[in-house]
Amino acid sequence: MKDTRDLTPKRIVEELDRYIIGQDDAKRMVAIALRNRWRRQQLPAEVRDDVAPKNIMLIGPTGVGKTEIARRMANLVSAPFVKVEATRYTEVGYVGRDVESMVRDLVELGVSMVKQEEVQGVQKRAEERAEERIVELILHRQEKDDTREKVCRDLKNGALEKREIEIEVEEKQVPFMQVFSPGGMEEFGLDLPGALGNMFPSKRVTRRTTVAEARRVISQQEAEKLIDREKVTREGMRRAQEMGIIFIDEVDKIVTTGSSSGPDVSRGGVQRDLLPIVEGATVVTRYGPVKTDHVLFIAAGAFSTTKPSDLIPELQGRFPLRAELKPLTKDDFVRILTEPKNAMLKQVKSLLATEEVQIEFTKDAIEEMATFAAQANAGMQDIGARRLHTIAEKVVEDLSFQAPDIAPAKVNINAKYVRERVRSIIEDEDLRKFIL
Repeated sequence: MKDTRDLTPKRIVEELDRYIIGQDDAKRMVAIALRNRWRRQQLPAEVRDDVAPKNIMLIGPTGVGKTEIARRMANLVSAPFVKVEATRYTEVGYVGRDVESMVRDLVELGVSMVKQEEVQGVQKRAEERAEERIVELILHRQEKDDTREKVCRDLKNGALEKREIEIEVEEKQVPFMQVFSPGGMEEFGLDLPGALGNMFPSKRVTRRTTVAEARRVISQQEAEKLIDREKVTREGMRRAQEMGIIFIDEVDKIVTTGSSSGPDVSRGGVQRDLLPIVEGATVVTRYGPVKTDHVLFIAAGAFSTTKPSDLIPELQGRFPLRAELKPLTKDDFVRILTEPKNAMLKQVKSLLATEEVQIEFTKDAIEEMATFAAQANAGMQDIGARRLHTIAEKVVEDLSFQAPDIAPAKVNINAKYVRERVRSIIEDEDLRKFIL
């Protein structure tokens, strides 16, 4: 778990700026929410439980950074983060997933994160134990030139990596069972494999493999023995409850339109089912009951044909903080192509560099790509920065196809080069419906 003491709101915004262009209001809001979680942990225990997180609703068209802001925010503090689509859930009685499954997914992720951290902490000891076991396995064969000193030395030097040895591995003897449920038995909070695993003990089988593969397998076995499973479960549940973030996307798609029959019945039901989860409930998971009182919920939606006030009043009240994300402009597209740490053009250049094809985008080429993206969004549906993926791929399509044949090569991409490859699909009214 990362130490967030020095992660001030200003620092959080700076970190988000490395990946997301613009949307300053939304960044400030999530930065304060993240800092408030740290502040709550500093309060006395008798006060801490009374401080609930202020849930956030992000409003804006698709492709402007709603999901990315929430995901990067969670990564900053290594918090369990689950992204779900509201349209996956339906009212109880309809075909679909139970809304409580999002909490179970969060707990599973929290436990998995803690287990990974614990395994990393004992990795060195596990590797040492694995090497000791491999030495014993090699000596057990009693080859004439094998001595403990020689085997240990050769193992350290990597001289035995391709040597074959026999190792024992465990295989779970759980019979195959088909569960007729959209979400599986986890929907009911049951650990069916774990329960059956106690009835059918593991079977040890012998496999012949190389020393390199044996080291990996045995290290995993030893790491599993070294970690405290109860501690992992306890900390994973605590982290999910205290630091967990659930991002509910497409929340505008569950807004009722006023009709009293048809799919709107289910949409209103999803809102009612979400309400107790968001305001604080206890959900049964396979690790035990988990409370959602201090889970941070972030809802997002375009609300292009509806508005947040169309949600049921109780659910509106559970998202007191709202930030409206602005549509992206041509200048934003220019920055998105070049500035972020994972900028699109940086990725394209790195991929082609693996084929010894060096490409450089001139300033006017970047401007031209941004212009085409802005024109396409204005003339068709506005899909935000996702439009740039289509433009960028179309520009380098020929180079990507021919790269193995023309390497090594160096190519300068200018505005003319961009226009030749993109203008035709922009101008063709019928064709662009299918390509863009």
